[in-house]
Amino acid sequence: MENKVFDCVVGLVDQLKTTQKDNIEHAARLFADSLKNGGMLQAFGSGHSQAGASELCFRAGGFIPTKQIKEPAGGAYEGIEGVGTSFMKKVDVRENDVVVLISNSGRNPLPIEIAIESKKKGAKVIAITSMESTVRLKSKHSGGKNLYEYADVVLDNCVEEGDAMLELDGLDTKICGMSAITTAVLIQATVYRAAEMLLEEGIVPPVFKSQNVEGGAEYNDNLRAAFFDRMYHI
Repeated sequence: MENKVFDCVVGLVDQLKTTQKDNIEHAARLFADSLKNGGMLQAFGSGHSQAGASELCFRAGGFIPTKQIKEPAGGAYEGIEGVGTSFMKKVDVRENDVVVLISNSGRNPLPIEIAIESKKKGAKVIAITSMESTVRLKSKHSGGKNLYEYADVVLDNCVEEGDAMLELDGLDTKICGMSAITTAVLIQATVYRAAEMLLEEGIVPPVFKSQNVEGGAEYNDNLRAAFFDRMYHI
């Protein structure tokens, strides 16, 4: 029996390539400008969207000045208004930073309030969301807007409403959520293009090497020292 996951993923990647090129270009420009101006690239996702946030931050082949915003409750209160506003009082987001917010539905108050407060602090906001889902969903925030409406750039993960995209006989619900896969592709495409932009401008971006290759740890430590004061806070 053919495993439909592979064709589904290939189809989604093709869709990202054809529909998100301009959005990736705009997001990459924000990344490049942030890094040029001493900013940090920060990412937040609640629940399973934490996987997407970790794709940007502190990983081999990724930019060094990155930080995953980790909310202590792990998203347990993402649907309660005011949690994000209170949480952001303790989060070190500054002008020249870019905050990448990942939310498939884009309707919950927590990421919406992180977006609002990040913009108040002078940061740019990139939202990664399912546009098919979010335009059909009513915001749970009193502002009446979903996450994408607060973003400077929106990257559409192109998954269907509900995230799961495959059907099996005998199962009354779809299976196999795809948003983590497409989010990872969007982030890596943006990182690649941002690095390309910086190199075209004569700037060598600070990129992590794998800790598991010879000399990788020492290489990373030397580059990381310049950003240490900001990388190890909430």
